[in-house]
Amino acid sequence: MLTSRAKLIRLIAFDIDGVMTDGGLYFSDSGEEFKRFNALDGHGLKMLRASGVEVAIITGRTSRCVEARARNLGVTHLYQGVENKLEAMVDLLNKLKLSRDAAAYMGDDVVDLTVMRHVGLAISVPESPQLVREHSGYITQRSGGHGAVREACEMIMSAQGTLDAQLAPYLR
Repeated sequence: MLTSRAKLIRLIAFDIDGVMTDGGLYFSDSGEEFKRFNALDGHGLKMLRASGVEVAIITGRTSRCVEARARNLGVTHLYQGVENKLEAMVDLLNKLKLSRDAAAYMGDDVVDLTVMRHVGLAISVPESPQLVREHSGYITQRSGGHGAVREACEMIMSAQGTLDAQLAPYLR
């Protein structure tokens, strides 16, 4: 079931806090927000994009560091400060002319459930509340901010038969 769903994915969108980061919110004394991203996750996103899958970020918070990270990774579909994540996903699916079965979403909390229940493949992290895990087609073994995104990317590429081609340049 997981492999057949993952084979169809042409777009995956990610939440930020608790998925691409460890979920901690770090603020300086001046109020500037900091986030810790994982380099393994970043390379997984680059490989997934190179394999032909569109990548997006849909997050309820707004942060300059998320914009910088998205730009660094070549993620052009960035939705920040989103109150209704499902509306953002539907907008993106319409723009890309994709069906909901061709989309995946990776979230970690109940605010992500509307999107997760709408797409073809819902992915979460082990720290997610039980309700979120119950609505997930795949729960990563790795934690948010610690390789969970890379694991999800590799799972999709493996199902689509593109992982070996993405790793081949490093095995020469």
